[in-house]
Amino acid sequence: MARFRDVLKNRNFLFLWLGQVISNFGDRLNQMALVALIYQRTPGSAMALAKLISFTIIPVFLIGPIAGVWVDRLDKRKVMVISDILRGILVFLIPLFIMANQILPIYLIVFLVFSISRFFIPSKMAIIPDLVSKDKLLLANTLSDTTHMIGNVVGLVVAGVIVNIRYIGAIGGFYIDAASFFASAILLGLIIQGARDRGAREDIIETTKAFENSLRRSILEEVREGIRHLVTYSDMRFIVAAFFLLMAGIGTVSCVVIVFIQDAFGTATRDLGFLGMWLVAGLFLGTLAYGRFGQRMSKRTVVYASFIASGLSIVLFTLAVRHYPNIAVAWTLVALLGISLSPIMISMNTLTHEVIAEEMRGRVFSSLEAVIHLAFLAFMFLAAYLSKYIGRMWILIAAGVCFFVCGLVGIVREGKKKAT
Repeated sequence: MARFRDVLKNRNFLFLWLGQVISNFGDRLNQMALVALIYQRTPGSAMALAKLISFTIIPVFLIGPIAGVWVDRLDKRKVMVISDILRGILVFLIPLFIMANQILPIYLIVFLVFSISRFFIPSKMAIIPDLVSKDKLLLANTLSDTTHMIGNVVGLVVAGVIVNIRYIGAIGGFYIDAASFFASAILLGLIIQGARDRGAREDIIETTKAFENSLRRSILEEVREGIRHLVTYSDMRFIVAAFFLLMAGIGTVSCVVIVFIQDAFGTATRDLGFLGMWLVAGLFLGTLAYGRFGQRMSKRTVVYASFIASGLSIVLFTLAVRHYPNIAVAWTLVALLGISLSPIMISMNTLTHEVIAEEMRGRVFSSLEAVIHLAFLAFMFLAAYLSKYIGRMWILIAAGVCFFVCGLVGIVREGKKKAT
């Protein structure tokens, strides 16, 4: 803690950190308010949730490549401040459309908010080296990441409870979320970067250049450049397949499990918030455990074993909630799921850095993001559609069984390779 205090003595980083804390809470509040909104309008509809979630993911494809080009050329502090102000204004408008009983404008606002976030997030990551000295950079990133994870745990619980309060609900949640964006913008505006701020004319010139460059590269071109590299190495083929399986499974579960939990415990967001807290806590514990004990293990074996454990956790959680809806048991099982999932992400990210040349990373990661988000969207809508005809419990169990079988097949294949 003493070393963290040394970093927080840096006035600029302190304002960035405080803005991140407030913004992170606002993100969780926005998430819960949207879930509550769908619950109020169409209770029990996984397809309605899937439609809403798709508007938060599509910007990754359409805006992400463009945003990356712009952020590299513009004043990052200004990008963050303007992003927060715009998001605050947009979120503030959502209750007006709720009261007018108009859902389509809300979907548009959600799309715009998450599109603007594609500018904010890389700006926040890129500005840290400008605010702290090189010898404090690792500590600043550690504090930022740790705060983000803790903020997710606390934010999910608090946001879930706040939105579930009768006199606040989704509408009050959106107003508080809008206020959090404005507060974050004020804090970020207090940052004084070492470099001279550019004038409006220079910003316009840089923006025009960035826009011209971004138009030259479409998402499909990004995918084509990286796709050949994805299939060149056996390790990359393994990574693509594992990521696809993981995101397909998460997509299958995402909307169905929200409705499943709402039906089981009878609340819109409160129990979701607590379960989210335990999931993130499990991910955190799994990350620590793997970092401590998993260094000498084969990464492929770790991934396969994690899929087996994750599949079992999903099946046990589903059966327990369906037949014995005790919240303490659900917390324990969802924490176990988090512990089981975390080594998959760490192992695959590490493998990717090991096998991809530095000059190819941008294109490969862009293609990989396209693959995994497409898997998520496709299976999310498929599961939401099937939930109309198949019990939600069976969809969740099928996802768990798929994880388990794929992991088991992988373990057997690895054993045969070692035997030969």
